[in-house]
Amino acid sequence: MMGVLSTVSTWALPMTLAFILLSGVARRVPVYDSFVTGAKEGFGTAISLIPQLIAMMVAVSVFRASGALTMLVRALDPLLHLLHFPPELLPLALLRPISGSASLALVIDVFKIHGPDSFLGKIASVMQGSTDTTMYVLTVYFGSVGIRNPRYAVKVGLLSDLVSVIASVFFVTWMLQ
Repeated sequence: MMGVLSTVSTWALPMTLAFILLSGVARRVPVYDSFVTGAKEGFGTAISLIPQLIAMMVAVSVFRASGALTMLVRALDPLLHLLHFPPELLPLALLRPISGSASLALVIDVFKIHGPDSFLGKIASVMQGSTDTTMYVLTVYFGSVGIRNPRYAVKVGLLSDLVSVIASVFFVTWMLQ
């Protein structure tokens, strides 16, 4: 069974790309020209998003480097223990909706300190995989099409991240007990 899954995963991306190319050729679409046009449009979008992304990265860096994140974790430590939430993972839960690279760095720190197969390492892995970089996604997608009022998107996105964080702790605890 593992051999079949390995073969499928190895060939999935090349086969998808081949299907897209062959489908375009069959429909007489100028595939290369379409690709170049899309790349040009994507480049313009990327340039227009740089200020928002830099602002978000600076804010995350200042929050971590200033010690505010550490102070927040210490202040919430009694509440976290009462809720059976590992205090070591609060920074991950807080930064994951904002920055994928910052949260990945925190997961790597958990792995270095506790190990990837430890209880905390497993929760961090599930948390990293089940949550999203909500604020980053909203910045990129809404910024690229000019939406200024995200309305309910921020609330729903952050609520889904909170549910994913809680579910990560619950299910890993439940599966390991």
